[in-house]
Amino acid sequence: MAFRAQDRNPAAVALLLLAAACSSAPPAPEWQSNASDALQAFQQSYLTGDSKGADTEFLRARSELTATGRADLVARAELVRCAARVASLVLEPCSGFEALRDGAGPEELAYADYLEGRGPRSPSAEPLARLVAFGIQLRAGTITPQGIAAAVDIASSQGWRRPLLAWLGVQLKRAQDAGDSETAARLKRRIELVSG
Repeated sequence: MAFRAQDRNPAAVALLLLAAACSSAPPAPEWQSNASDALQAFQQSYLTGDSKGADTEFLRARSELTATGRADLVARAELVRCAARVASLVLEPCSGFEALRDGAGPEELAYADYLEGRGPRSPSAEPLARLVAFGIQLRAGTITPQGIAAAVDIASSQGWRRPLLAWLGVQLKRAQDAGDSETAARLKRRIELVSG
C-alpha cells in the first residue's frame, strides 16, 4: 500500500500500516482493530490531558501489538506516543522507540530521526503533524513568534489541553522575558482558565 507518510499524523500512519498488513486477506484479525482503537484513544486522552486514560490505552495498544511478536508494529506505536509528546513540548528522547530501533523499518527510522530534529519532512496541514513540526522547531530554536501563536491556535481549536498549556507557557515565558507585563498577565489568566 503506497502512501505519503509525511502527509499524515503518526497515529494515521500507524493505523494505515496496521491495516495494510492484511488488506488483501479475509477480515482483519481482532488485534489490529483493538490496537488501532487503543492508539486513537491514547492520542485523544493524552492530548486532552487525561494521563491515566492515555497510559491505560497505550498499554492496551502495546499489549495487542506485542502479541504479534513484530517489533516494527510496536515501534510504530512508540512513535505515536513520542509524536504526541513532542506536540505537547515534552522534548525528551523517545526511549520506547529506541529500545526497538533494531526491529524498525526505514519509515519508522526516518520518522524517529525527524522527531529528534535530525531529518527533514514535508509539511502537512493535519493539526497534530503541524504541532509536532512546531515542537521540533522549538527544540531547534528556529520557531518564530508566529509559529508559536499558530501552535496555540491549533491546540485551542482542537481542544487539546496538554499542548495548549505547553504552548501558552512558551508564550508566557517570552512575554516575561520581554518585560511585557500586560501580555504576561493575559496569558496567566488564560492558563488558569485552561487549567481549571
